[in-house]
Amino acid sequence: MKKVMFVGRTYAGKTTLCQYLMGESIKYKKTQAIEILGKELIDTPGEYLERRGLYRALQVTSAEADVIIFVQDATADGSMFAPMFTSMFTKPVIGIVTKCDAASREQTALAVKYLENAGAKKIFLTSAVAGKGMEDVIQYLEDH
Repeated sequence: MKKVMFVGRTYAGKTTLCQYLMGESIKYKKTQAIEILGKELIDTPGEYLERRGLYRALQVTSAEADVIIFVQDATADGSMFAPMFTSMFTKPVIGIVTKCDAASREQTALAVKYLENAGAKKIFLTSAVAGKGMEDVIQYLEDH
């Protein structure tokens, strides 16, 4: 699997995605600092996206990744990803919409639009808790 870095606001589901991909039981844990999980996963705190002054930490850390994953909670009001936010990275960027099982179709469509506007080229609809859409994510990370 490719080495990936997860970027998204607090409570978007980055750590939950990591737990799913590592085969761990899903339990809430607040990420306080950048964490390297296994050999393939880089989990970043939501504050690194929410506070513009911490963008540099995301850029520097992205050098260690093969793919950047923008994580957007389908149930969240709004997005922290600026238009063409992908331009700050030199690696491919994909998007994952989380919590699709708890969102309406309209909310999910809006989350997809946020990721498209941010510049994500490929977008996956998921629920790590239910396992929905995760096979496609894993396949992509193994193939690309």
